[in-house]
Amino acid sequence: MSIDSVGPIDPVGAGPTTGEGEPARPGTDGVGPAPETPKELRGSEGGKGAGRRPASIPRRLVQLYLGLVLYGASSALLVRAGLGLEPWNVLHQGVSERTGLTIGTVAIIVGAVVLLLWIPIRQRPGLGTVSNVVVIGLAMDAALAVVPDIDALPAQIALMVTGIVLNGMATGLYIAASFGPGPRDGLMTGLHRLTGRSIRMVRTGIEVAVVGTGFLLGGSVGIGTAAYALSIGPLAQFFLRLFAVPEQGTGTVVVASRSPRRAILRR
Repeated sequence: MSIDSVGPIDPVGAGPTTGEGEPARPGTDGVGPAPETPKELRGSEGGKGAGRRPASIPRRLVQLYLGLVLYGASSALLVRAGLGLEPWNVLHQGVSERTGLTIGTVAIIVGAVVLLLWIPIRQRPGLGTVSNVVVIGLAMDAALAVVPDIDALPAQIALMVTGIVLNGMATGLYIAASFGPGPRDGLMTGLHRLTGRSIRMVRTGIEVAVVGTGFLLGGSVGIGTAAYALSIGPLAQFFLRLFAVPEQGTGTVVVASRSPRRAILRR
């Protein structure tokens, strides 16, 4: 739910990123070439990692779905905190208010529509892309069914902080599994490729439009939205490294294909 969804983020000194697991290409972000990926984080495709066996598929699948479920649950905590949502969920909540559909259902529908937009821009989805569309929305609705509304401000702040931290953890989990970007970030990187505009500009334009539309429809924008935008990059980068998947038979790790330091987040 982007899902693809965080705002123009620069995770802990890693430079501009594209969003859900899709690394920014050097020289395309308007700020110069990307720093070299550290040796211990290089992927298994080409270069010094060539010939090594891929990371464990069962481990990656568990990590993918655990991350997606946790992402949906953490988004639900932000809804219950009532202090503002992450950008795409502002839109989802606004549409939910107008249609009577649950916010998780709206997230699934919006994700599916965005995924259809991949066709004309020739983006290719992966297992993680399709799973992102479905699992996060279902997990979000399930969590909302059991987590009550909170009225006391100290409890709201605590819930907001918990939701943001867990969201960063979830992002690190599912991106490090390397099963493909989320639908919203694939749209962003596809538009970047077609228009030649920087990742930062494309992402900012999309998310300003998303937040503005969601706010007009009744979505919640507040301190939680700002706190999320400022903190999700550093949090996701930390957890991305923490949950890096070891290659079989080696001491190195694979965070994502191509340039893991510049991978990111968001549903």
